[in-house]
Amino acid sequence: MSQAMPPELEHGYAAPTVRQFSVFLDNKVGKLLELVRLFDETPTVHLASLSVVESSDFAVIRIIPNCADTAREVLRRHALPFSEIDLLIVELGECQSLTSMCLHLLAAELNIRFAYPLMSGPGGNPTIALAVDDQVLAGQILLRKRFRLLGEADLT
Repeated sequence: MSQAMPPELEHGYAAPTVRQFSVFLDNKVGKLLELVRLFDETPTVHLASLSVVESSDFAVIRIIPNCADTAREVLRRHALPFSEIDLLIVELGECQSLTSMCLHLLAAELNIRFAYPLMSGPGGNPTIALAVDDQVLAGQILLRKRFRLLGEADLT
């Protein structure tokens, strides 16, 4: 017996994604605070997630804002070097654990390039940002396995 594919999984489906900015800063005392304050001073955007990757000379600050367009304007206005990529945001729940998410992606031979948690998810459930090899396939798999994928509008 075959099941009909849900409309969101038909050909042409694109998983909801959010924009991550990787901001390059000198690894000096106070630089992270300066960056965070820029967003505090911009009432229309807030940071849903922040991750710091550092080396001796510089740091890469990964941020996920609730409004990518405004965040981009803030970074450009202050001449901060940055890059952008799209990520999947996966909500974990009672039956959707981190382990099961990893197992489902592994079964499809999808590589998780990096992952980190969001500061708070809608509804209080844990959420994780994922950079994967193939967002469309990963999104389809996770939806089939009843994971909830979040978009920018969900990051209020």
